[in-house]
Amino acid sequence: MNAFSGRASRNSNRVLVEICVASLDYALAAQRAGADRIELCTDLDCGGVTPSVRLMETARKQLQIPIHVLIRPRPGDFVYSTREFRDMRKTIQDAKGWRMDGIVVGILDRESRIDVARTRDLVELAHPLPVTFHRAFDETECKQDSLEAVIQTGAKRLLTSGCRSKAPDALATLARLVEESAERLIVMPGSGITPANVGRVVRATSAREIHASLLTLSLRKEGTDRSRQTELYHHRVLKLVSILRSGASG
Repeated sequence: MNAFSGRASRNSNRVLVEICVASLDYALAAQRAGADRIELCTDLDCGGVTPSVRLMETARKQLQIPIHVLIRPRPGDFVYSTREFRDMRKTIQDAKGWRMDGIVVGILDRESRIDVARTRDLVELAHPLPVTFHRAFDETECKQDSLEAVIQTGAKRLLTSGCRSKAPDALATLARLVEESAERLIVMPGSGITPANVGRVVRATSAREIHASLLTLSLRKEGTDRSRQTELYHHRVLKLVSILRSGASG
């Protein structure tokens, strides 16, 4: 595991900021802005899929903060075929080989329940890397049995929007999940978190980690210079991090 893996969590009073990126430029911009961890993927327009081995390799060479890599072989649902499951296992092995710091994954069964057995298989394969169960959780009924199922997989963290499209619209559900998980699982709100609402999300949920991508239409507008996009992105991440570090969420 990378030597930086535990750096951001040593201060228990600090809200850890994970930024989801699909390019090396944005990953480096997030790191400069003070992000604690990167979730690495590609194709964010479809919710993200597994990044290439090349992107993992270059990100590891240039980033000093922890990198958690998304393992999702395709867009769409989270019910995977035998071949897709085999591919996911292979990608986890590749990620370990490229010294990623964590794995992000989620599998459901055909009844939209947490597939505990197959997810646990991937958790065990990923060891000693920690596993985050991603927003496949939000396709379930978001009840306590779904939370308990995630805990049974051995995952260390749950990324969730509280079963709504945006986390700020599900603060009561997120607060309940944080409380019910107690010390057994980290519940990390994600989706729709911005500098404008991050303080409210943290105050309402008592979450100690948050997840954001911070992409906007203005950043992706056709014709905008790439270096300008990266600069704007850096400032957007910096603003979110500064709000949390200033204690404005407390």
